[in-house]
Order: sequence, then C-alpha cells, then structure tokens
Amino acid sequence: MRRWLPLLLLPLLAALVLLLPRAVVLPPAWDPSAPLDLRAPPGFLTRYKLSRMAREPGACAAAFALSGIPLHQLPPQPLREGCGIVEPVRLASELRFLPSAPVVNCPIAAAWVVFERHGLQPAALASLGQRVTGVRHLGTYNCRNVYGQEGGRRSQHATANAIDIAGFTLADGRSVGLPRDWNAPDQAGDFLRRARDAACRVFATVLGPDYNAAHRDHFHLDRGGWGTCR
Repeated sequence: MRRWLPLLLLPLLAALVLLLPRAVVLPPAWDPSAPLDLRAPPGFLTRYKLSRMAREPGACAAAFALSGIPLHQLPPQPLREGCGIVEPVRLASELRFLPSAPVVNCPIAAAWVVFERHGLQPAALASLGQRVTGVRHLGTYNCRNVYGQEGGRRSQHATANAIDIAGFTLADGRSVGLPRDWNAPDQAGDFLRRARDAACRVFATVLGPDYNAAHRDHFHLDRGGWGTCR
C-alpha cells in the first residue's frame, strides 16, 4: 500500500496545484509536470513520473537531459502483434554489463539509473562495504508471451519493458549471484535482499526466488502495470 500511496494522493496534489496562485512556483520534486531528476533520491512523485514517461513521448529523454546523463537513443522498432520498442535506448550505467549493455525502452533505463545510484550501490556498501562494478543480465527484449507460453498475454520483455538480473561483480572482483547466494546467511545474502527491496521502490514489478521457481536464478525488474514485490 505504501508503494502506491503517491499515486493515490496525486489527484489531491493536482487539485492543490491548480488552486495555488500563479506566482507560487513548486519545487521540481513536488511538481507533477516537471521532468524527473534522475540524480535525486526517490521521492513522493518518483514512481508517478516514471509511469508518465510511458504515456508521454519525450518525457523520458527530457529527464535524462535535465539530469545531465548521456542517453544513447536507437531507431524505434514499431509495435507489431504486441512486440517492439517505442523508445529504444542503450541502458545508461556506470557499471559493466555482461554479456553487453542491453537495449531497453527509455523508462526502464530511467528507472535503472535511479535504482543503481540510490538503491543498488547503497545496498552493496551497507552489506559488503564496497561498490558494485558489474552486472550479469539474462536479457531484456524478447518477443514472447509470459513464461514463453503459446497462448496468453505478452511478456513485458516483448516491449523491452523489463530486465532480468542474475548477479553482480564487486570492486574486489568477487561475484554475488542467484540462486547461489539468495539464502546465504551472510553479507552476500543480505546484499541481495537489500537490492531486491530497493528495486521495489523504483520498479513496478520485482520478481525473484521468493516468487516462483521460474525466477529462482534472477531478479525480473519491469515497469509494467500490475505490480508486485517478491
């Protein structure tokens, strides 16, 4: 419920904005219409502004420009039968991705920047006393249905609106990954649980080993509509 409180209170905030004198200027963090500053810690409107990026073309690129973060944009892949990427970009990150920096839609790239800076790295420092330097992923774009079934709805991967994370490399060269370290009663297990919880504050849906056997070896992160954190 706490994750969705900002969205529930948003109509009230919008009404208050309309009632304010025109001379009153809201701070960008409290202005629903202002681009999201990806450098700032997650706030009251962060999740709303990330959601708005999926509905308003250009809102995501505006957030990267405001934040002074380079954005490697790619040619759009028109949607056909539920597959394609509306605003494809190369994932922006200071980390080394293996096997390579993936292609995602722009809102996922924006969510990743916030998560990496204000969730992932603080989790690593708190649990392990060092920073993350690399990420091992299992892919982003895949034109398929959920769980690869012949019928049913399209996966969030069908529009590059998701990324699957299998593990991390630390500054000392050590690796921490799923499923090996998930239930480990040590700093590695604590780090993975902290990272999962931090991702839930930015992404709409976070699935991992606690969800089902299909996610035992990775975290699935997406900006889809239904939302859960497990």
